[in-house]
Amino acid sequence: MERSQERNGGEGVAGREPGGEGLRLRREIGLWSAVSLMAGCMIGSGVFMSPQGVLVYMGSPGASLMVWAGCGLLAMMGALCYAELSALVPKSGGEYAYILQIFGSLPAFLVIYTFVLLVRPAAIAAVSLSFAEYAVTPFYPGCSSMPQAVLKGVAASCILLLTLVNCWSSRLATMLVNVCAVAKVFSLLVIVVGGAVVLGQGRGHTETFLLAFHNTTQQAGRIGMAFYQGMWSFDGWNNVNYVVEELKNPKQNLVWAVMIAIPLVTSLYLLVNISYLLVLSPNEILSSDAMAVSWGLLLEFLPLTLCCPRNQVLGAWAWLVPLAVVLSTFGSANGMFFGGSRVCYVAAREGHMPQLLSMVHVHRLTPSPALMFTTAVALVLVIPGSFSTIVNFLSFLGWITYGTTIGCLLYLRIKKKNLPRPYKVPVSIAGPHHHPCHHAPCFSLPGAGAHHRPPPD
Repeated sequence: MERSQERNGGEGVAGREPGGEGLRLRREIGLWSAVSLMAGCMIGSGVFMSPQGVLVYMGSPGASLMVWAGCGLLAMMGALCYAELSALVPKSGGEYAYILQIFGSLPAFLVIYTFVLLVRPAAIAAVSLSFAEYAVTPFYPGCSSMPQAVLKGVAASCILLLTLVNCWSSRLATMLVNVCAVAKVFSLLVIVVGGAVVLGQGRGHTETFLLAFHNTTQQAGRIGMAFYQGMWSFDGWNNVNYVVEELKNPKQNLVWAVMIAIPLVTSLYLLVNISYLLVLSPNEILSSDAMAVSWGLLLEFLPLTLCCPRNQVLGAWAWLVPLAVVLSTFGSANGMFFGGSRVCYVAAREGHMPQLLSMVHVHRLTPSPALMFTTAVALVLVIPGSFSTIVNFLSFLGWITYGTTIGCLLYLRIKKKNLPRPYKVPVSIAGPHHHPCHHAPCFSLPGAGAHHRPPPD
């Protein structure tokens, strides 16, 4: 191991620092790897497991689709703001690097310990538990609940495997990100094509769209909670900002990655939700705990149907849906590991965490101590945690950090108007995204109450 001495985020040659004083991480992430990292982190378990939360709160399919589109727009606005901040502060670390540079050491210290000890390990633990749930389901057919010891053991194994991959090679980790991203997009396209075939056969629930906005809620609290549910499925739009120092041509590729990945994911989410609405009735949607699985069990367009229990019309091919979720969650957890460990590494390099965590493997040039530290905290959170509890806790802290970071951009616009900016977003984008009502409905008392209650019947 050798400590990295890089503190200026420069774009020198990857490898050993000038003068032999230390090591830096290699610039191995190209444009398409950045797109895969961003899209792969966003496409996790949310769109497969429980997108009906948006429909429950909005009350109508038309309004729920508008919320999904709005969530994509908010993610795009936030990512563009982060791209400008990245051009001004060209360092890995994301929110931590920007807050440190603009607001100083104390706010950055609070942010980094919240992120490293709670936010990122909790996200890894939550997604790993989701991975475990779908990975063990085929081995417990007909069981309403799986043994917790088995679930947590599989989740821990997932975390340890990803640690090994990321410690071994950054290039291998990015290859895994790319492969999983392609698999996720393909899985979503299967759902989209399935809905299109059902519509073409005239067997879809088209009546759902005849009264698309019937029974739409007018309550601000429920609309806010619908956005809260939807934004969980877009979380990860900022992941490339954590690895800017490993991104080739970051000033150009980061913006292009945002412009490609987020519209792609938003379009897929909208089409997937339309497919759900075509194949499943409203009652089936509202009663489903895993929307994609319910879709797979009820779809009837495949000619490969075998003799199987009632409603399981995919027969021997029904395993494809859990496999898609397993690949999706595994890839998402890998992306979180890849980005989260870099934040820990940068914080240690800046002196806000133990110096050991700023060290880089001499031969593999991976931040192995930071990866191992992230692994240890995530494993601790897996032991007592459940998916829903971790997500509820995580989302609140995450959106506070996002709002503070966008505040950095607004502060620079006011205090340093003449600062050279390679890339600049309109204030009309940064302002609305910074407003608490747009990124955390739990800031309001009604939203906070709804945050801890199940969706209304």
